[in-house]
Amino acid sequence: MADTLKLEIVTPQATVFDEDVHMVTLPVLEGQIGIYPGHVRVITQIVPGEVIVTKNGEDRSLAVGEGLVEITDTAVAIITDMAIPSDRIDEAKVEEARRRAEARLQEKISDEEVASVNASLARSLAQLQVKRRPRRG
Repeated sequence: MADTLKLEIVTPQATVFDEDVHMVTLPVLEGQIGIYPGHVRVITQIVPGEVIVTKNGEDRSLAVGEGLVEITDTAVAIITDMAIPSDRIDEAKVEEARRRAEARLQEKISDEEVASVNASLARSLAQLQVKRRPRRG
């Protein structure tokens, strides 16, 4: 059995991550799941939150939006609407987007607009969670 997994994270804009890693932690509907090499095959939904990638004893984080993940014993493939490494998150811009979304929810808007604003808010909160998480070091 291999001691690494091939992790690929793809958005509509680009392949954001494509490396061999030792472990991946994903945000799913039920909470978080950790994936090591040899994992049972699973296809599931991911929710906005933090993906933690462990390679050579070091953790790297990415903020992700909604999407799907396919897990096999040797690979993890994520297709998502957003994936941003923590070092590329502009906290001030994201905080402003969060404030705008929360203000928009206070207005009289249609159900479709509420769903869209809630999705935007969830992506902003995921980015803030990743950016503000204390790093071990």
